[in-house]
Amino acid sequence: MRGERIAVFIDGGFLDKILQYFKNSKIDYRKLVDFMVRDLPLLRVYYYNCLPYLSASPTDEELKRFSNKQKFFRTLNKLPNFTVREGKLAYRGTDKDTEDPIFEQKRVDVYLAVDLVMHSTKRLITHAALLTGDSDLIPAIEIAKSEGVHVALYYLDSKGLHAPKAHDELLEAVDERIALHEELIFEWKRVDDQKG
Repeated sequence: MRGERIAVFIDGGFLDKILQYFKNSKIDYRKLVDFMVRDLPLLRVYYYNCLPYLSASPTDEELKRFSNKQKFFRTLNKLPNFTVREGKLAYRGTDKDTEDPIFEQKRVDVYLAVDLVMHSTKRLITHAALLTGDSDLIPAIEIAKSEGVHVALYYLDSKGLHAPKAHDELLEAVDERIALHEELIFEWKRVDDQKG
């Protein structure tokens, strides 16, 4: 392991969907990172997500949700070697069937891709651990691999489940695939005062 170093890249929106699926929105992120690092020296953890959408005249519920997420991001930023990268949440209209609002994360994938490429080309890391499901990251993964970085993908093994899953092309693009399952999510359940 001499000279080896890992960075962890967490798509917070994707992780939120996994946690919602298991009805467990509060986990200990230190335990998650320890699992993903696997005894390699850690350079940094990058967490990518957006603050909730605020309408022009936000309701009390919107303001509370926004404030809670801000506090959560600040808490993550205080963890050792953690950096939160905030994207923007864009309103895209209303679902015709359910009439629920449709939101889209902006910049999150770009931030993750840029960080992965930069760390790889500058030879800051030898290993990258990604928790995401988005195939838009494949070009960045290919660059990282061409620079000699071992790329591991952490994803939800959702065969037969109606749960968030990693894109098939993404699974094929990485060097290693580590499936997450309910027992692991339960092991990471938050027992301290971390807010989330």
